[in-house]
Amino acid sequence: MRYRGAGYIGRFALREGVRFCALMVAVSMVTFALVAASPIDPVQANVGQQALLGMSAAKRAQLAEHWGASTPLPERYLMWARGVLAGDWGMSLRYNAPVVQVVGERLGNSIALLACAWMLGGVIGTALGVVAGTHRDEPVDRCIHGACIALSSTPAFWLGIVALMVFSVALGWFPLGFSIPIGASAGDVTLLDCLHHMVLPALTLSVSGLSGVALHTREKVIDVMESDYVRFARTRGESARDVLVRHGLRNLVMPALTLQLASIGEVFGGSVLVEQVFSYPGLGQAAVTAGLGGDAPLLVGIALGSAALVFAGNALANVLYALIDPRMREGRAHGV
Repeated sequence: MRYRGAGYIGRFALREGVRFCALMVAVSMVTFALVAASPIDPVQANVGQQALLGMSAAKRAQLAEHWGASTPLPERYLMWARGVLAGDWGMSLRYNAPVVQVVGERLGNSIALLACAWMLGGVIGTALGVVAGTHRDEPVDRCIHGACIALSSTPAFWLGIVALMVFSVALGWFPLGFSIPIGASAGDVTLLDCLHHMVLPALTLSVSGLSGVALHTREKVIDVMESDYVRFARTRGESARDVLVRHGLRNLVMPALTLQLASIGEVFGGSVLVEQVFSYPGLGQAAVTAGLGGDAPLLVGIALGSAALVFAGNALANVLYALIDPRMREGRAHGV
């Protein structure tokens, strides 16, 4: 059994490694193609129309070569790929710094924001779904159901603007933006300061996955509470709470976990607009800056980072499924 388990782990790692490499190549090629097809002229976007008109033709050609605007797309991609294989991800033309440095400086802020938003969306969504499902057709169920429907059709950036107007401008409970207090040095910033600046962006971003988890969990709770084994447990005198905790949680965790892990890409996509609204210095804000400036190396680096996060979420889902439900682990070990 040990040998079979080790062989399965090796095959799984090899298969996932091949899939990951193929994903990275595809994402990089598509990103380069989209940047090349963009109507934005990187030279004009970063130099300015007025300054560009006053330049000589030789200077324009030199800037176009520096920004890669005059280089054919296949040649530009192959040059970038050779550099990546050698450990050089290129220079961010917008930030005038290595791509690895720019991404590294902002990755920590984005991961902290995404992790908080992701966990808040899963926990709050699951809790609301359980409450709504156990109080089916009651006022609390109708309120939760209606709120989730409304939130699922509301853009995250609009919620961010409303949150800033209410909680920052009107009430003054939270700062207007950024990840640390304005003018504070890095040594003077505390963990509480960072969390204080992260509350509104994280809550706004968590709405993108909260509604789907809550509505799906509500339906699963209703199905569980109407099942035969729950009815049998209720006839033995067990309360609805005990029945749900003892018999229903495993059936509820798996679907909620599936939706939550599948929403990693959606949460990351929403962070682009949320970070822009709150002026939060993360990868999302850097992606907007790079896109408006035609900064292909930085855009590709951010795209690959986001794709790696989504891939890691799917891989984590497979591992957690096996830990939560041993039947899936046994089925995979036998090639099912």
